[in-house]
Amino acid sequence: MRYIDMESVEPGHLLGKTIYATNGTILLSAGVQITVFMISTLKRIGVTNLYITDPRLQDIEIEEELLSEETKRTLIRTMSETMDSIRSGKDFNSRSVSLSVEDMLEDVLRNKDVLIHLNDIRTRDNAAFVHAMNVCMISALLGIHMNLNQVQQKELAIGALLHDLGKPLEESEFEFEPADDEAAKNKKMAMHHTWRGFQLLKARREFSLLIAHVALQHHEHIDGSGEPRGLAGEQIHLYSRIVAVANAYDNLLQEFDNGKRMLPHVACERLLAMSGKELDHAVVVQFMRVVSIYPNGVSVRLSTREAGVVVGQHRGLPGRPVVRLLEREGDDSIGSREIDLAKENTVFIEQVMG
Repeated sequence: MRYIDMESVEPGHLLGKTIYATNGTILLSAGVQITVFMISTLKRIGVTNLYITDPRLQDIEIEEELLSEETKRTLIRTMSETMDSIRSGKDFNSRSVSLSVEDMLEDVLRNKDVLIHLNDIRTRDNAAFVHAMNVCMISALLGIHMNLNQVQQKELAIGALLHDLGKPLEESEFEFEPADDEAAKNKKMAMHHTWRGFQLLKARREFSLLIAHVALQHHEHIDGSGEPRGLAGEQIHLYSRIVAVANAYDNLLQEFDNGKRMLPHVACERLLAMSGKELDHAVVVQFMRVVSIYPNGVSVRLSTREAGVVVGQHRGLPGRPVVRLLEREGDDSIGSREIDLAKENTVFIEQVMG
């Protein structure tokens, strides 16, 4: 498979990865032949990149997934139902959340040596739920590698899944005229989605208070410049520091860089720049050990001026993948010669191509 932007998708291409609707049902199945109508529809609903099946790369599989397709569907459906309940003023199903997280943790524990690559296709409708799933998955993997125990892993994962729980609430619920600067400060905090999420989760006796603090603190910064309370350093709970890194990375991948979605290696560079300022340096270092900077299927150009497609990974060396070369410059045919950048120390990836 190859990962390409929507502008490069052509009628007749075969979809490489399934696209899910908001409720977790299948919107388009992997293997379907893409039509002009599908391309137009996918662009309209906000899809910016796709995996397509490439017959020249039939022997190359996308990296193993941290989560099974069934677990992903369940998490997306759970978040959709949870947010719908909150918008309508009803209690959400805590047991459903807990069971979904338990299934997710089983998958992550089983696949804890798999590198993180966030390649699920997002639409405008499912983006918030895919984001929650990704932040939960990344946080859980980091928690496992940072030696959290089982109880801590589950608390972290639930907090990560529900970190944006306060976003659907209407700000009008908190409208009042501030009498002074202190009241104005309190109003600003009360209207922040982190505070609203904290209040919702704090009221759930089946969840620990630490889970509520993930919602409250995930926008706090290590240097004290964050929101809503300006906490710094270890005033911010470890769960929140982990979720902050996962949240930042997934959000960066949705930003635009030169008119296209930001690529993983650029997002990782941004995270490193935020380390020690907005983000916990130790957590960022751990994240860099488990992320796939150049996922399989991505087209690249090397410092040798040769072009190719990433076909293999090395755990612990995310910036040094295996690249299968194109036959010659400007030729789309894939050759059999591969360069392992973990062994070729003088060769580097200069550009990721669309």
